[in-house]
Amino acid sequence: MVIIMTTSAFFDTLTSIVTDLSRDLPAERRYRNLLEALLKLFPCDAAALLKLEGKQLRPLAFEGLSPDTLGRRFEVAEHPRLARVLHARDPIRFEAGSTLPDPYDGLVDNQDLQLHVHDCMGVSLYIDDLPWGVLTLDAMDPGSFDSIDPVALRTFIRLTEATVKAADRMDALSAKAERQQLVTRTLMDEKDAESEMIGSSAIMTQLKQEISIVAQSHLSVLVQGETGVGKELVARQIHYQSQRNQGPLVQINCAALPENLAESELFGHIKGAFSGAGADRAGKFEIADGGTLFLDEIGELPLNIQAKLLRALQSGEIQRVGRDQPLQVDVRIVAATNRNLQQEVSAGRFRADLYHRLSVYPLLVPPLRERQQDVLLLAAYLLESNQRRLGAQGLRLAHDAKQLLLNYPWPGNVRELGHLLSRAALKAITSQGRDNRIIIIAANHLGLDASDWDEIATPGLPPQISTESQDNQYNGASLKQATELFQRQLIEATLSQHSGNQAAAARQLGIHRSNFYRLLQRHAIKPS
Repeated sequence: MVIIMTTSAFFDTLTSIVTDLSRDLPAERRYRNLLEALLKLFPCDAAALLKLEGKQLRPLAFEGLSPDTLGRRFEVAEHPRLARVLHARDPIRFEAGSTLPDPYDGLVDNQDLQLHVHDCMGVSLYIDDLPWGVLTLDAMDPGSFDSIDPVALRTFIRLTEATVKAADRMDALSAKAERQQLVTRTLMDEKDAESEMIGSSAIMTQLKQEISIVAQSHLSVLVQGETGVGKELVARQIHYQSQRNQGPLVQINCAALPENLAESELFGHIKGAFSGAGADRAGKFEIADGGTLFLDEIGELPLNIQAKLLRALQSGEIQRVGRDQPLQVDVRIVAATNRNLQQEVSAGRFRADLYHRLSVYPLLVPPLRERQQDVLLLAAYLLESNQRRLGAQGLRLAHDAKQLLLNYPWPGNVRELGHLLSRAALKAITSQGRDNRIIIIAANHLGLDASDWDEIATPGLPPQISTESQDNQYNGASLKQATELFQRQLIEATLSQHSGNQAAAARQLGIHRSNFYRLLQRHAIKPS
């Protein structure tokens, strides 16, 4: 056997893996121990364990690859090497001269981004005769795997399958103990995959735990957070992890509802109920029966519609416009807003009873600046999506680009990150050629000028408002009057800070531009 270690050391390493099978370890630690043993046993520079989820392979653990690898999702159909490995029951080796693109080109840690992997091997992993995932081995030197003993490799593969099976069983038992009858979605369609929440920071881990807890209940959930943080993803996760996941998930944007048609959109109408009602039509509540209704931007709903929504939530009954007979519906409500609804209630713009009905279980989605360590994971995930959308391969971030992404304050949150990377990817592809195996996104492709960052306003931090004679201003005023006065002063100060730029002012205040414009009209404020 040609392996660079003594027989004793070889069996000691295997024994450590077997010992782990009987230990109560977190899956991450179990997989990490497995890969550390792999690098001791076989002459490779990098290794990765990827699990099959629907049509994608998701990295669970890796050694020797760039940290952002964890955020990538490899579409099997778009990676011919991974596809060959997955569909073969025996180990597959790709020689240095293979023309098939390597999914890890440019991802080997501490190597030049242009460096290609030279020797690569992969093995499929099967659990109970079903494909579970793949184990990959990569080496920088051609011929590195000439020395691998096939018997030793097969032994390690069997131990790997036993390890992942043990980890899966531990996870299943843990889930059953916590939630009793949790339905696990083993086959994800494209829509589900796009709804994955990426992030390993402590604050995101806590949010995911909260989602898992509330999803199994029937409680109404209020999702709060700045624009662009991913509130819709939270709503989707609540639905997919709930017992209603076989029912519909219906979304309605309350900010886009014309006030005269809002009731019809929510509850439906009958033919002839109003001008233009040429046929019976079901509303969103009816369509969502048995599932989840996601009310996005709930803070923008007019007061008169809020009252009708409250009645539907209290009784579970709705009435189509023009019909006297009520309909009973079974709908779980998830609402989202970038407003502080408690402040809106105090200002008289949102019903207190509706707020309490919606916020039975509130969730706060953190802004990206509070989970900066997730930026590169998100970037890797988004770049994989751009590869598919733009028909390119091997989109990689240069070191200087990574540093810019880590240092940028992200006032537009994840949405801004996604748009920025799409632009940068297109620029890099245009300059380097779509057919290149590795396309490097450098700092200049991002279009971020560090000299301008100090001018970027952080949401939630308002400009200074003069306090002169405030006692006199508010003396004798009701809470509503004082709130209105302060709101007007804040809007004027924010507009002044941005030289009358309404879009910038709205962005700093964390509200949609159209809603900001309505506030200007209500307070009779004319931007200079």
